Amino acid sequence: MQGWNLKNELLSLLNNLRIQYVDYGTDSPESVDYPDFGEKVSEAVSSGKMESGILICGTGIGMSIVANKFRGSGRLYAMTFSPQR
Repeated sequence: MQGWNLKNELLSLLNNLRIQYVDYGTDSPESVDYPDFGEKVSEAVSSGKMESGILICGTGIGMSIVANKFRGSGRLYAMTFSPQR
C-alpha cells in the first residue's frame, strides 16, 4: 500500500466518524518530498492551529525526524506502511 492510499482510507474513516480535519496533502500518488508535508503539519500543531496531526511515511523515521524539529511534536502521530515490492 502506498502512503497516498493509506491517507485516503484514513480520510474515509474520519469522514465516517464525522471527525473534522485539514488535509495538508499530497493530492496524488506521485512521489513527493515528504519533509515539505511533514513541516506543514508539524508547524500547524506547533503553532496551535491544529490540536494534533498524523504523518504518513514508509517507515515513520523520516517524518519523525521532521516532526521532532518542532515544539509540540508529542501531538504528532506517524503512521507507517509497507511499500509493495
